[in-house]
Amino acid sequence: MLRLLLNILWVVLGGFWMALGWWFAGLIMAITIIGLPWARACFVIGGFTLWPFGSSAVNRELVTGNRDIGTGGLGCLGNVIWFVLAGWWLALGHLFAAIANFVTIIGIPFGIQHLKFALIALAPIGKTIVDKNTGQPLW
Repeated sequence: MLRLLLNILWVVLGGFWMALGWWFAGLIMAITIIGLPWARACFVIGGFTLWPFGSSAVNRELVTGNRDIGTGGLGCLGNVIWFVLAGWWLALGHLFAAIANFVTIIGIPFGIQHLKFALIALAPIGKTIVDKNTGQPLW
C-alpha cells in the first residue's frame, strides 16, 4: 500500500514528465534506426521512471550471471555514444527535478530518486529493472 502511495505521489511530483522525456528520447532514437538499442533502453527506463518504487535498476550481468553485448566493451562504447547524444540531457532534467523536490520537505525522498535516475541516464546500457522483493527482471 505504501508503494502505491509513493508511486502516485511520484507521478504527480515529476515522474510523469521525466518518463515522457525518456519516451521522447526513445522515439528519437527509434526514428534514426541505428539508435534502436538505445530506444529499447529508453522505453524500459521510461516505464521504470513512471513507477519506480518497488523496483531497482541493476547491472544485467548480476541478474543473468553472463556477460552480453550490453555489459561488455560494446556496452561501454554504447554508453559513451548515449551520453553524447541524449544522456546528459536526461540527467540534467532529473537533476533539476531533484532540486525542485529538495526544496520541499516531503519531496526529499523523490529528489533522491531523481538523483538515482540521473546516474542511470548517464549510462543506461547494460542495466535491467528488477523487482526489489523477488530480484526477477520486470521487463
